[in-house]
Amino acid sequence: MFVQNAQALGALLIGGVFILAGIEHFVKFKAMRGYLAAQRFPAPSFMLAAGSALEIVAGLMLVLGLAMPFAAGALVVFTLAANFMLLRFWASEEPERQVLRNAFLINVAVIGGLLLAATT
Repeated sequence: MFVQNAQALGALLIGGVFILAGIEHFVKFKAMRGYLAAQRFPAPSFMLAAGSALEIVAGLMLVLGLAMPFAAGALVVFTLAANFMLLRFWASEEPERQVLRNAFLINVAVIGGLLLAATT
């Protein structure tokens, strides 16, 4: 019983983070698009909309316990891509390098949580 409750709470928490992030990206779309464009991100408007929609839909799937391996897998791929495309700490100087490296490592931990969610 504890394991099932812990898994459900974990899926709610990690799915909720993606839902909130996706909604925030749409609310702040213009600023986010500008940031992506400044980072030379390809097709920033399309990629921002598609990525944000993926975050919301896959996050909801995790929260609701629907097709969890598929939803978690999609978010793993999304998070890996975002990490390597946007959090390029190795190409930055201090103090920005430390901030980006910390965000990168936090996302690695999130990927670990998503992999665990994929197994439930």
